[in-house]
Amino acid sequence: MIDPLIKDLLEAGVHFGHQTHRWNPKMKRFIFGEKNGIYLVDLQKTAEGLTAAQDFLRATAAQGGGILFVGTKRQAQPIIEEQARRGGQFFVNLRWLGGFLTNFETILKSVHRMQTIRRWREDGTMGRMKKKEVAAREKELEKLEKVLRGIEEMTRLPKAVVVVDAKREDTAVKEATRLGIPIVALADTNCDPDPIRYVIPGNDDAIRSIQLVLSKLVDAILEGRREYLTRQEAEEREKARRKKAAEDKAVAEEKAAAARKQQAPAAPKAEGAPTLVDDELESVIPASKKEEAEKEEHRDKASRLPKAKPPVKSDKKEQGGE
Repeated sequence: MIDPLIKDLLEAGVHFGHQTHRWNPKMKRFIFGEKNGIYLVDLQKTAEGLTAAQDFLRATAAQGGGILFVGTKRQAQPIIEEQARRGGQFFVNLRWLGGFLTNFETILKSVHRMQTIRRWREDGTMGRMKKKEVAAREKELEKLEKVLRGIEEMTRLPKAVVVVDAKREDTAVKEATRLGIPIVALADTNCDPDPIRYVIPGNDDAIRSIQLVLSKLVDAILEGRREYLTRQEAEEREKARRKKAAEDKAVAEEKAAAARKQQAPAAPKAEGAPTLVDDELESVIPASKKEEAEKEEHRDKASRLPKAKPPVKSDKKEQGGE
């Protein structure tokens, strides 16, 4: 029984490659055969490449990484915009500006300029300009919107680039390769697969082929985005829960401390702690001891003095009395 994915690829004409004289030999490993001067792509290899690209883009979106869709050929332009917007991603579908990735700071300045002119038009600033100046600004805005409207919200380099027709978008492929940004590409038999990390060999000219491949890729991106948003919501809830728990704990500790302070009995007087009477005694006792010491000293001095002899009666007086 045929694989449903391969059946879908076959019905969409993904297996039709370029004419045999317009091929790149490096694509040989993806070619099944040739019919009526047209190379036929091995759809088993296409299915494998598409599945690997889906896994990569799903994981990229699940980490919140931005993805840039690039396809400027006429038949790819509306599909690129439609699918990129459906996946909430960025796109370039009219003209690739040289240095778009390698000189991204300049591109951001151009985006800011576009937004400024829009603001002038909305707040009435352009109404105060001369007609010639207004016409110049309107023309400038139209030009900027054509090439920048798909990346207006892109504030940093993408984590992946999805390309339709890697040969036509050679400049975008080179810039992404130079910056190490992984490339997913729907690559026909005339493309160089070497710089492409996830090659999806197939018809990059037919509308049905482009539509099918890009819709499969965007389905995977949406799965990754749902996973990312679910995880973000869970993290926000956990963050809010922890914050509330910390606040509740602080309030509970504060109330407990206040309750303990109100219920605690007066602290007993420490044993041996001085009282007012003790303080008074301390001020009196030393003075008494000093006085007692002084008295003792006086007594010692007095004891060391020679004792006075008793008076002797005179004989003469005794005789005269006789």
